[in-house]
Amino acid sequence: MKTLRDTWLIFGRYFGILLGNPVWVIIGVTQPVLYLVLFAPLLKSIATVQGFPPGGAYNVFVPGLLIQLGLFGAAGVGFSLIAELRAGVIERLRVTPVSRISLMLGRALRDMLVLLIQSAILLLLAIPFGLQATVGGAAVMLALVALVGLATACIAYAVALWLRSEDSYAPLIFTASLPLLLLSGVLLPLTLAPDWLRTIADVNPLSYAVNAARDLFNGHMASPEVAKGTLIMAVLAVGSLILAARSFNRAIA
Repeated sequence: MKTLRDTWLIFGRYFGILLGNPVWVIIGVTQPVLYLVLFAPLLKSIATVQGFPPGGAYNVFVPGLLIQLGLFGAAGVGFSLIAELRAGVIERLRVTPVSRISLMLGRALRDMLVLLIQSAILLLLAIPFGLQATVGGAAVMLALVALVGLATACIAYAVALWLRSEDSYAPLIFTASLPLLLLSGVLLPLTLAPDWLRTIADVNPLSYAVNAARDLFNGHMASPEVAKGTLIMAVLAVGSLILAARSFNRAIA
């Protein structure tokens, strides 16, 4: 109970900071919206090509955008942690009776909430463009984005605690994120890729999340791809959560 209460207190602190500057929610969703407006229309001309997934251009591209939002939206959270470490905020929180793991969980919950708000905005904006999705599929999709965001945020926090420098953190985290993005089939479906590229993509957990997302938006909630993608991301999220918790314990012990 103490951990839950402490987590709620830390979440309230960082959520209050978010409410004080909500413009960052809009800024974070700007890049996916630009992809939606400027890139997705290009896919319409190849939507009838053999190998292109069913569902139409937007039902193929928007699910990928949501996974991209979960990846890049959470990858940058380490910057704020590094700033707080430098300013002594974490050091001051350390002397309070708040449990160590709650210092990380509270932040991660705030990050997930931000991603869910941004994802909901992107979904609403995509509907006029031609996106078709059931309410149930959209709800499961949001849960999948939350898992992607939780896994990414926890890894980002662990890396930030290890490096403690924005100059080192930025190139490492974003360089590592790029191949994960490209090998997930977010921009173009991997069904159009050569066999060797699909073989490499098979080891990328995000590719399973993207496949699950596309099935969800096409009304195939019972598809094995949905179960596989959700399970893989859930396991990855739990593993990342344990890694980040241990990193917090070592860093502020």
